[in-house]
This record gives sequence, C-alpha cells and structure tokens, in this order.
Amino acid sequence: MNYKAIVIVGLVIIAAVALIRLPEEKRYDEIASVGSAAPDFELYDADGKLWKLSDQRGKVIFINFWATWCTVCKSELPLKESLYEKMQGKPFQMFGILYRDNPRSLKPYFQKYKVSFPTLINNDDAVSRAFGITGVPETFIIDKEGIVREKVVGPGEWDDPEIIAFIEKWL
Repeated sequence: MNYKAIVIVGLVIIAAVALIRLPEEKRYDEIASVGSAAPDFELYDADGKLWKLSDQRGKVIFINFWATWCTVCKSELPLKESLYEKMQGKPFQMFGILYRDNPRSLKPYFQKYKVSFPTLINNDDAVSRAFGITGVPETFIIDKEGIVREKVVGPGEWDDPEIIAFIEKWL
C-alpha cells in the first residue's frame, strides 16, 4: 500500500472516531410552545427571592424575556407596567426574565425606569433555551394549569384593551 493510501485511511479512521466520540448536542425535553406545558424553572429575582414557576399554578403567568440593552424592551416597559397595575388583585403574576445581560446592569436601570414586577436572573440562559428564545422581547402567557396559551415575538401593546381582555379570559 502506498503512503498516500495509508494517510487517507488513517484520516478516515480518525474522523470516524471523532464523530462517534463528539458530545451529543444538548436537547431540551421541554421547549415552550403554544398548547404545551410551560417548562418549569426556579430562578432568583433581582432582590434574591427564589421563584418557581410551578408554585404559581392557579394564576395566569405573564413571562417577558428582556434585556437592559434592548431599546425595544425599554419602549414597551411602560405598557407592561400599565398591565401589571391593572391586574393587581387578580390571580395574575408577571415576571421579567433577564436575557443575555449582566445582572449588575439592573440596579442603575431600576433607578432610571420603573419596574414593579419581579425580574428573574437567568445566569446560564438555561430557561431562555428551554423556552426557545431567539431574541428579545419575547413574551409568554401561561394559563392557570401551566399551559402556554400565547407566545408573542417582539413588543406588545400590553395596555391595549383587547390584549387585556385576552389575558383576562384565562383568569
């Protein structure tokens, strides 16, 4: 056998072994989609309180993935605040989940902008991946039984009476 053939066979064997031994891409058993159960999570908020999604059963959950560097997120913040205020006293919980952002950015952001609802820290982005987030803002409405009822990619008009009525129908 000539030298080139030996080298080619050797490279093919090395490539085959490498492909077999490569770590399998991490797949998530749960990816949030409309009509399916929302992936459960436990995250701390900016004040250090631990929140578990499944502990919120019996409430309609509004989850908004956002970032302090996102200008669109900043523009929809007053609309989310308005919705949050209108839903007070109802079985409703709003969460912001920080996406690909430094939690140290929150304190100056909160000093400049009003954020009344809990902002959860997603340090390793595992929750973002479980929800299939591709960018921000992205919002999920989850019913009282933990089923995703709506996914909104991009900003929402959260103070619009039709959107509020849509959320209230799940209460």
